[in-house]
Amino acid sequence: MANPLDPARRLQLVVGDITGLAVDAIVNAANRALAGGGGVDGAIHRAAGPELKRHTDAHYAGCPTGDCVISPGFGLKARHVIHCVGPVWRGGGADEDRLLAGCYARALALAAANGIASIAFPAISTGIYGFPADRAAGIAISTIVKDLILYDDIERVIFVCFNEAAADHYRAQLAALGKGIGPVE
Repeated sequence: MANPLDPARRLQLVVGDITGLAVDAIVNAANRALAGGGGVDGAIHRAAGPELKRHTDAHYAGCPTGDCVISPGFGLKARHVIHCVGPVWRGGGADEDRLLAGCYARALALAAANGIASIAFPAISTGIYGFPADRAAGIAISTIVKDLILYDDIERVIFVCFNEAAADHYRAQLAALGKGIGPVE
């Protein structure tokens, strides 16, 4: 029998809106100022309400690229928001891969430290920051699979894709690793 804590058995893929998920935490593809913006960041700020911006302004002086901070979810179904600042794609020579992997690794560590059992990730840095979606999916999955083994209390990791084309990048990367994906909700 397969180990129920095998990282691949704890992965799920959802095509849809991350702001509507009832999980312990959703990850925000944030900007360095934690100010809200476009894409996922703007959608999360709108759904959470103005309390989210007030909270991040009061508790954080921004966040460096490759790092994360946590806040309450306020008006979201998720109890928490983990704000990760992904790198802007500059062609691959500016340490972008390491910085993006750091976002996923730090988000998992922050989740574990805060008793989070279910966490949903968007495709960090693939929107306006221009990170190639297939490359980002590979980094996300390899980092999560490698690091999830450290956190038995994290029961479910959901990759939330905006559309089927984005989800196909995750499916391809999982197949390349020889891993399946858990049931889609």
